[in-house]
Formats: sequence, C-alpha cells, structure tokens
Amino acid sequence: MSAVMDNSASIPSDRATPTPVMTAGNPTPASPNNKNALMDTLFKNLTRTFAFLVFILLAAIMVSLIYGSHESLSKYGLSFLWLNDWDPVNQVYGAVVPIVGTLLTSFIALIIAVPVSFGIAMFLTELAPAWLRRPLGTAIEMLAAIPSIIYGMWGLFVFVPVFQQYVQPLMISVLGSIPGVGMLFQGPAFGIGIFTAGLILSIMVIPFIAAVMRDVFELVPAMLKESAYGLGSTTWEVMWRVVLPYTRSGVIGGIMLGLGRALGETMAVTFVIGNAFRLSESLFAPGNSIASALANQFNEASGMQRSALLELGLILFLITTVVLAISKVMLLRLSASEGTKS
Repeated sequence: MSAVMDNSASIPSDRATPTPVMTAGNPTPASPNNKNALMDTLFKNLTRTFAFLVFILLAAIMVSLIYGSHESLSKYGLSFLWLNDWDPVNQVYGAVVPIVGTLLTSFIALIIAVPVSFGIAMFLTELAPAWLRRPLGTAIEMLAAIPSIIYGMWGLFVFVPVFQQYVQPLMISVLGSIPGVGMLFQGPAFGIGIFTAGLILSIMVIPFIAAVMRDVFELVPAMLKESAYGLGSTTWEVMWRVVLPYTRSGVIGGIMLGLGRALGETMAVTFVIGNAFRLSESLFAPGNSIASALANQFNEASGMQRSALLELGLILFLITTVVLAISKVMLLRLSASEGTKS
C-alpha cells in the first residue's frame, strides 16, 4: 500500500487535472459572454421601443385631430363647445348636442349597468351552485363578444317596438308626474331616443363590468369571508363590508372600462338614438352623440363640416382622457388612504 502511495505521489504536476480557480467575490466567470450581452441589449431596447410606441401613437392621433380641425378651431374657438346649431347648409356648427348626448347616454348606461353587474358578480362568486358558475360565466363572456352592430340592429328592430308600445307609455304615466324630474320622462313615445340609447349601452357594458367584478371578487381570501360568516354576517354584509373594501380598486377599474366602452360606442347608438341635432328636456326625445354624428356624416362631409366633425373627434378623445385621468386619481387616493389606515 505504501508503494501505491509512493507511485501516486510521483505523478508529475503537469499531468494532474487542473481545478478552476473561483474567487469568493466573483463566483461567475470574469469575462461575460458577448453574445448574451448583445441579445440582452437588443431585447431591452426593443421592449423600450414598444413602450414608447404607445406615446407616439397617442401623440400622432392628437396631432392629426388638431391639424384636421384647424379650420373649425380658428373660426369658432372655445365657442364651439356651447354653440347649439348644426347647420351644414349655412356652415354653422356647434358641439353642445353631441356632447350632451354622449354624456347622458353614458351616464344612463352606468346607472343601469353597475348595480346589475354587481348583482351578477355577487351571484357568481357567492350564491351560484358550482355546476352553474362556468356556463353562466361563459354566457357573460359571449355577450361581451357580440359585435356592436348586432346590438344596434336588435335594438332597432326588436327592442324599440316593444319599448315604444308597452314600456315607454308606462314610464311616461308613472314617472312623468313626479315633481322635479317628471319633465325628463314626458313627451310622445317614439321608442328611440337618449334613454333608449343609454339602455342599449347598459346591456353592452354589463358583460365587461360584471366579468371584471367577478374576477376581482374571486381574489378575496376565503379566510376573510369565512371569518365574517363565522361572526354572523349575512351574504350582503360580507359583500358590502369585506369584499368591496378589499377589491374597490379593481371594481372602479371595471366601471371605468365600461364607461370607456360607452363613451366611444358608435353603431349601436347610431341605430337607436334618433340622430337629431336638437336639445330636449325629455330623455325619450331623439338626440345625438359624438360617435353617431361622426358615423352618419363623415363620409359625405367636406370643408368646414369635415373640420367640425374632426373637432368633435378631438373632444371625444379629450373626454376619454379626462375620464381615465380621474379614475387614475381615484385609484391613487384609494391606495394612499389604505396605506394611511394600515
């Protein structure tokens, strides 16, 4: 055995297997792989380009709208916002009717859609049996996938006749006599109008808001809800005092998503709003919106009319921007208040 040890000790040092030398501070090789470094740089610059492409597109849209509407901007200035006339024959244009119609229809849509969406999301997450949740959730997602023109055609040919013959006369007789707000529900039963457009919009945005609410409600830890139920809370109290405070940021985001859809909706509103450039105290009277005015007149417009329509598009762009900015501020304040409470 000593001989074997002597032989192993006599092995030349140049034939021994070299061992890599690693420093304590640098466990990785000292020289980086040039190819990996190049790919990392290319990937970083590519993703940065994609991110800045969003700002470039927004700036391009803004610049094109301002440039296309410069005739109307130079002629009317800010007075375009409160002029009530839209007369292509005499080349007189004002944005009051489309702006009011856009805001009213979106407001009516949210008033109807938010409670219904909350009820749907509450049923799916708390009350529905397991075998019903998946098919009902799929049906809601299918409603969101239906094209807007289908909603418009269904609203005009199916919903409007029923609404005109049965629902609208009942609302006029019941709500039209209420002091203070009765004037909003008076007038002849046309079937089409501001209220009808808002109602169709509510049906369109319910799937979006309900799907978002359902998803955020499912993120609530089960322990929180079980603790509330264990203390004797009802389902409504759990939803109102536990689930909503925990998910209010997501709920507000879903509502703003539906509002953005309602503000920019075109074809469905065009079918049922009446497309009349006049203001009326009644919500049942025909009206107009920015999107429907653009859809109806842009193809045949030229000169000052085309410029005025592009300015309407610019106003709609600014309205949606302001709405998104307000929602972001609300979310930031909610986050700040949560940090203060904690």
